[in-house]
Amino acid sequence: MNIIVQKFGGTSVATEELRNKAVDKVIGCIQEGKQPVVVVSAMGRKGEPYATDTLLQIGRDPYQEYTSRELDLIMACGETISSVIFANTIKSRGYKAAALMGFQAGIITDEKYGDADVIKVESQSIIRLLENGIIPVITGFQGISESGNITTLGRGGSDTSAAVIGEALKAELVEIYTDVDGIMTADPRLVTQAKVIDQICYDEIYQMAEDGAKVIHPRAVEVARRGSIVLKIKNTFTNAPGTVISSFEHYENKYSKYPSIGECITAIAHKNNIAQVIVQYEDASEANEIFMSALAENDISIDMINFFIDKKIFTVEEQHLAKLESILRDIGLKYDIHKNCSKITTIGHKMRGVPGVMARIVKALAKENIKILQTSDSYTTISCLVSCENMEKSVNLLHQEFQLA
Repeated sequence: MNIIVQKFGGTSVATEELRNKAVDKVIGCIQEGKQPVVVVSAMGRKGEPYATDTLLQIGRDPYQEYTSRELDLIMACGETISSVIFANTIKSRGYKAAALMGFQAGIITDEKYGDADVIKVESQSIIRLLENGIIPVITGFQGISESGNITTLGRGGSDTSAAVIGEALKAELVEIYTDVDGIMTADPRLVTQAKVIDQICYDEIYQMAEDGAKVIHPRAVEVARRGSIVLKIKNTFTNAPGTVISSFEHYENKYSKYPSIGECITAIAHKNNIAQVIVQYEDASEANEIFMSALAENDISIDMINFFIDKKIFTVEEQHLAKLESILRDIGLKYDIHKNCSKITTIGHKMRGVPGVMARIVKALAKENIKILQTSDSYTTISCLVSCENMEKSVNLLHQEFQLA
């Protein structure tokens, strides 16, 4: 079987007109001799009746108390409705289709309600439909635990559903359809010169997703990398070629053996609502052990970590500040917090093998008197922390500095 998994996001299935454009892509896949397996998100975005955020708001009725298990049941309704309507849209065009909830598609998860991890995919039901010429239309974002409870996979869960189904079926390709032409060199709302990236490797797109790009969820990239599944980000409403995501080796000829700085930089990402935290302590080993254990117990993730003899400097998303400050007070640690920061990340495969990247970043920002509050780097990234008021200017300066337009 030449299977193509096609995932359609909420904007792609929001109205009858848009659903028919999405079905055009499914039919086009069939006409190319492929067997499509469709994964759908809930219809529309917050405020629209069947969107996940709307359903979640119902579940937060101040006069009712719902368990996390019950909230998952509420949130799973959006994709269930979407799958039935999309399957019937396909049938109205003369093709056979069947809607499947996550459990009917064999997606087995743990019981971490609201953010479940997929344990396995028992794909026999999907394969039976394909063998009978029926297009499976599967609910994204949901599965079932081994004890029989409906679960949801967290934000971006439909991307993850598409990736795990693609891995289980040994799909030729997983296409993620959205309302943009592909992955771009920066957020086009900030950088008017941003352009679509034709090819990108797993490491680069994972970092982009982790550091603020919202086109695909990082968990889906992890799955694709694990299964060596080629991903493609495409626009439901245009015929743009999109962005191919694969291993670096698939397109290594894109780079010279000794890449220049311009060649090794792929994109600039940003993330807002970041706080810088400076924690001081006298007994470093004991305080560090207690503090880190408390963070883990409270599911608080920290970033841009710098260790010193008498202090630790790191960043955290501002939504976790109240809980973090409570932990710090309970332990009795002295601390300072700087709010309203943004993390600006320069991303490129093997950039650390090229001298001068950090120097150019510092110089470009210094020219405009932008103060760098902190830096961190990895194999594929260099990140700078700046004040939120300097975020947009920083992204544009670095995009221009590395000639990404």
